Amino acid sequence: MFTYSELLTSQEVQRVHEASLEILEQVGMLVRNEKARRIFAKHGCKVNDETHLVTFPPKVIEEFRQMLPPKFIFRGRDEKFDKVLPDDSPVIVTASSAPNIIDPVTGKERRSTSEDIARIAYLINELPGYDVFSISTLAEDAPEGYFTLARLYPALKNCLKPVRSTSTDVADAEKVLQLGAVIAGSEKAYQERPFITHHFCPVVSPLTFDVASTELTIYFAEKGLPVYPSIVPNGGLTSPMTMAGTLVQGNAEFLAAACLMQMVKPQTPLIYSTLPTIADMRTGAYASGGVECGMLHMAFAQMSRFYNVPCGGYIGLTNSKINDAQSGYETGVSATAAMLGGANMMNMGGLLDALKAFDFAKAVIDDEIAIMLKRIQRGMEFSEENLALDVIADVKPGGGFMTHKHTVKWMRKAALMPRIADRDPREVWEKRGATDAYQKAMQRAREILSKPNPVVFSSEVEERIRQAFPEMVKGDAVLPEGWPG
Repeated sequence: MFTYSELLTSQEVQRVHEASLEILEQVGMLVRNEKARRIFAKHGCKVNDETHLVTFPPKVIEEFRQMLPPKFIFRGRDEKFDKVLPDDSPVIVTASSAPNIIDPVTGKERRSTSEDIARIAYLINELPGYDVFSISTLAEDAPEGYFTLARLYPALKNCLKPVRSTSTDVADAEKVLQLGAVIAGSEKAYQERPFITHHFCPVVSPLTFDVASTELTIYFAEKGLPVYPSIVPNGGLTSPMTMAGTLVQGNAEFLAAACLMQMVKPQTPLIYSTLPTIADMRTGAYASGGVECGMLHMAFAQMSRFYNVPCGGYIGLTNSKINDAQSGYETGVSATAAMLGGANMMNMGGLLDALKAFDFAKAVIDDEIAIMLKRIQRGMEFSEENLALDVIADVKPGGGFMTHKHTVKWMRKAALMPRIADRDPREVWEKRGATDAYQKAMQRAREILSKPNPVVFSSEVEERIRQAFPEMVKGDAVLPEGWPG
């Protein structure tokens, strides 16, 4: 059984919980959303109608945190891609909502379009390390009124895996649900199998519920559709500079959001999702690639186990602008720390420059990192058979294991065989073109995108979508002209 690493003692975990209760009772939350204030007041919180401050008696928090379900399900268009947290940990999710993309033809950064999203969705569908497609970029070419649909439709059309999305307001959310029903065949069919997971950041650190994201979190919770919040404290800027201070504030913010969801509908599944960082105070830079992000995820994972709720969030990010050593070590170190600490979900794929730009090579490289993380999670598979005492005795001192039948049996199971990392001798590597990881990753992406996508909607579904949404983007995953082979 895999044993998680821990940064906090059991006494420290208890103290973080108690300190969070102190914050919520004595400091409270600024709740800008009127509906949320009414819900809090109805369930025993103290609401100041003039300041919009809400304070939470500890007994209220204790009552509603007991309702938190221990599992969360991501559903795909095809049920074979469904993932259950924490059972299927680590569940790897792409990082999302970058405004820009590194153009695969020119290598220059530009605004992303719906065509880019279609290509990314197909790529994620085919890369085995990814489990959920959280739509990686925005769509600059979205027609008026289609800001969300121009992202969501290409994602769903080209990917059978679960898709995670957001909405801008309730009217936008209604269009999203309409699209889901059109694809499923009816509202009832979609309600029975909702293959879109909704995600919002209702809490703006420090200790503030916003208007729109809070409204939408309530909206989807009321309907019993999959939704979860993320908490995003930034040490030194929107939370205390110390990691312990950022932990306790973020934990208080999570408890407030989680209780709101349970007040709306008891037993609403959610994820203890975070993006905790410590700012680089030399400039105030958003240091999402910092090792402290991984460490904070370890601590938040401990708190999630205290509450018996699945956890994860944005981890394995980088501040690097290109696929260089910084990109690799920031992603690898922080993601490994979070995984060893027990994070069940990681939004880690494909983005550079602190979530600002998607890169195809980065997505392929991160897929390999994800597969490595899953190999670590699988552990050593300790057993009497795997001790191989009979094999050692059979080979004898001075012998060799390469040709032994035991090696043949286990060679594809015991060791991960990467596609991007190169292990050949230098001479062989040079004869094969001396390609680096970035070049190999781009080749891999091009190979995938050169093939027709077999998972697109049927002509009948496509026709229903076009009738309901006449201005919908094409959403085809076509290899861009000029992509170097």
